[in-house]
Amino acid sequence: MAYQPIENYGIVGDMHTVALVGINGSVDWFCFPRFDSPSVFAAILDDKKGGHFKICPQNDHVTNKQIYWPETNVLITRFLSQDGVGEIVDFMPVPVPENSNGQLVRLVKVLRGGMKFRLECFPTFNYARDKHKIDITSEGASFHSKSLSLGLATHIPLKRHRNGIIADFKLNEGEQALFVLKQIDPGTLCCLPFSEPEAHELFKETIDYWHHWIGKCTYTGKWREMVRRSALVLKLMTYETTGSIVAAPTCSLPEEIGGERNWDYRYTWIRDAAFTLYGLMRIGLMDAASGFMDWIEARCNELNPEGSLNIMYGICGDHIESEEILENLEGYKGSRPVRIGNGAATQLQLDIYGELMDSVYLFNKHGTPISYDLWASLRKLINWVCDNWKRKDEGIWEVRGGKQHNVYSKLMCWVAVDRGIRLADKRSFPADREKWLKVRDQIYEEIIKKGWSNKRQAFTQYYGSDKLDASVLMMPLVFFMSPTDPRMMKTLDAIDQPPEKGGLVSNSLVYRYNVEETKDGLRGEEGTFNICTFWLIEALTRIGMHDRTRLREAVFMFEQMLSYANHLGLYAEETGPSGEALGNFPQAFTHLALISAAFNLDRALGSKVVV
Repeated sequence: MAYQPIENYGIVGDMHTVALVGINGSVDWFCFPRFDSPSVFAAILDDKKGGHFKICPQNDHVTNKQIYWPETNVLITRFLSQDGVGEIVDFMPVPVPENSNGQLVRLVKVLRGGMKFRLECFPTFNYARDKHKIDITSEGASFHSKSLSLGLATHIPLKRHRNGIIADFKLNEGEQALFVLKQIDPGTLCCLPFSEPEAHELFKETIDYWHHWIGKCTYTGKWREMVRRSALVLKLMTYETTGSIVAAPTCSLPEEIGGERNWDYRYTWIRDAAFTLYGLMRIGLMDAASGFMDWIEARCNELNPEGSLNIMYGICGDHIESEEILENLEGYKGSRPVRIGNGAATQLQLDIYGELMDSVYLFNKHGTPISYDLWASLRKLINWVCDNWKRKDEGIWEVRGGKQHNVYSKLMCWVAVDRGIRLADKRSFPADREKWLKVRDQIYEEIIKKGWSNKRQAFTQYYGSDKLDASVLMMPLVFFMSPTDPRMMKTLDAIDQPPEKGGLVSNSLVYRYNVEETKDGLRGEEGTFNICTFWLIEALTRIGMHDRTRLREAVFMFEQMLSYANHLGLYAEETGPSGEALGNFPQAFTHLALISAAFNLDRALGSKVVV
């Protein structure tokens, strides 16, 4: 089975895990029962050994289409041929039924004519490292490994084939076949029979759930459909039990085909907090924002003894285990190594404190006032920043080439102290104001002095460097500097040049930095970073409030960027040189940045007429 392009996938989920479903009808990534559980299907990381659950027409001359049921996360994969039209309706029921760890429902229908289908279900438990046994009955099949047992309920006759099952079946117009994959007790021959009326009831409940949830979205601007799709994607990446949001539901999808920049993103980064809460609150989705705020508060109440935080946590708030390389999998299109866990978990990344404090400040302002107990933890955290902001760190990009005085890290330390002062003043909380004010001003003046390059006439990647970095585009977005300040304008102009002229922008898409100049400890190249493109759009939007030309450029760049989404409106972390998706998919950061950029650009257009 050949590898599908990353952008050829849609996802379904139940806020505990997701399944990636290819446009060819194959489930090629599925960790169960949680995002961070070992994979059951992982063909996207090894098309021969990874395992898959494919349902497709036997006719080779078929046109494939994939859409979401409007304003839901129910996925429809449609097959069109001269003989007929068939489709698969894929969904994971929500709310999750009681006494269940979730289930994947696949309903195969023929809408016109007739169609022959082929089913292949080849699970490979624990990242294809554990063996399993198979039992087949008239009610379906069961798969038993030492750590997990799954049942596939169906009335279609199944046959064993090597380490999986297959089935060939034909449906005529109006007929359908049901397949339900769920966890079963060890030793059980098969899961209980699953009737079509039950499946249709779960289908209706799931549709109603998504309609009700997205109905709370208050965004009515120009790019309504893309904003609402991004919100729906973010909800899929939410772990309902704790409110945390994973950075992406996949691991080790490469930033360069054949390269080593392959990471596990099935965790929650503290830095995502500000972007998540800001994005969700701006479009009225306060329940989701509140759930994530609860997760953030829990982390603040368990600070490390000296007052610091880890940069990332497991979805339940647990600490990340060390990084592991899966030697048995070849990686997407041969992109080795395949990594699980994340070695960056032990890095020092000072920027996380600014993002955390900004998120708390925004939630206190637009959501629910924070408690004194939370403030007591935050006060300890801010004092830790005041005592440690001068240290070198690995920074937002989690480089593995050594620590630097990263400008973005210093910027976000300034944000942490600034938001602490603002919050204390707004709520009259006890605070070490004199100390905080002094440190805030020290950080500001040091950034201006050491973060600026006279040679490049721009703020750069780290102190003493002439290298550009897209992260400094956040300066006007966090109100460190006016968007029209001459230094900010020169920085933006320096970045907004093609790489051959020393900039970071290629056809409206933005690289995070020049990999040939930056010693990040890794070999190879990477694509443009989607979040950086949206940051540039927001920076242009802020300037555009005073400059019609810049606002027009922001609109053009935003709409250009929308054209790089896949057929379902989903984005990976990066966009490759041929417009292909690269990196883990879909990426929460990208969709959060899209929401923020759309909201602010639409608001700017409300006061400016752009032609």
